[in-house]
Amino acid sequence: MKEIAWAAALLVALVLAASALGAAALVLQGRQAPKMDSPYVALGSSYAAGLGLGPRPPGSPILCRRGNNGYPRQLAQLTGLTLTDMSCSGATILHVLKGGQFFMRPQIAAIGPDTKLVTLTAGGNDIGYIGDLLLLSYRQRKTIGAIILSHLWKGARPAQDRNFQGLQRNIIALLDEIRRRAPQARIVVVTYPTVLPPDGTCAQLGIGDRDAAIMRGVAGQLAQVTRDAAQASGAIIVDMASLSNDHNACSTAPWVNGAMPAQGAAFHPTLAGATATAQHILLALNQKP
Repeated sequence: MKEIAWAAALLVALVLAASALGAAALVLQGRQAPKMDSPYVALGSSYAAGLGLGPRPPGSPILCRRGNNGYPRQLAQLTGLTLTDMSCSGATILHVLKGGQFFMRPQIAAIGPDTKLVTLTAGGNDIGYIGDLLLLSYRQRKTIGAIILSHLWKGARPAQDRNFQGLQRNIIALLDEIRRRAPQARIVVVTYPTVLPPDGTCAQLGIGDRDAAIMRGVAGQLAQVTRDAAQASGAIIVDMASLSNDHNACSTAPWVNGAMPAQGAAFHPTLAGATATAQHILLALNQKP
């Protein structure tokens, strides 16, 4: 019996190891080593990666799901700076600072003394912002999965129940490390563009008034914490949360998608939103030499 138990345990271990190796292979497929000490380094989560915005750039990790039309690539074209895009969908601030996402090194590994520009959009994954919007919209659907989710998930937590204090501390630590690695670089912190309207909800969001109100508070706190951290660290702030108020997912000219877009990713920037972000960053850079 002991031999059977050991054989079963060994089989399970081999299956798990094979799964891990398979996942690693998928992540690394087509991946090229990033250029170190790049003139322009883009950091962040899916909002920086351009999730849903065009084909995957050659050489980028598959699971990072970068889009060829994300704002970093548009900004690189506008500035003429060579870009090393380290952004990755699903990344947290600690992934950017310390690594560990999909077996990858820290995103800041590409930054060096000759780096001239760094952009950062991150923090939403740390407090479950976009993930909760997706779950809230999904549970409104009349599917078996939505019914199960409604029974298992209690719903979105209000802003006061999320660790915004820890998020602000981590953003400041990240920005300080960027400054240490690239003392001459211009650091631009970009807040998440506005998804929800100032009041109520709309069909595009696929969530009710109560849930929209909760998530509006989360979005507002995320934007404020990001602004405060950037200001404390002396970074340039491009406040897309404010600049996109009239371009929320319910507007006639949205910069962010709703729950079930015809193109792009749910609750993520549209192509127009990515273009507007690149243009506002360029404007901020030109205003602050």
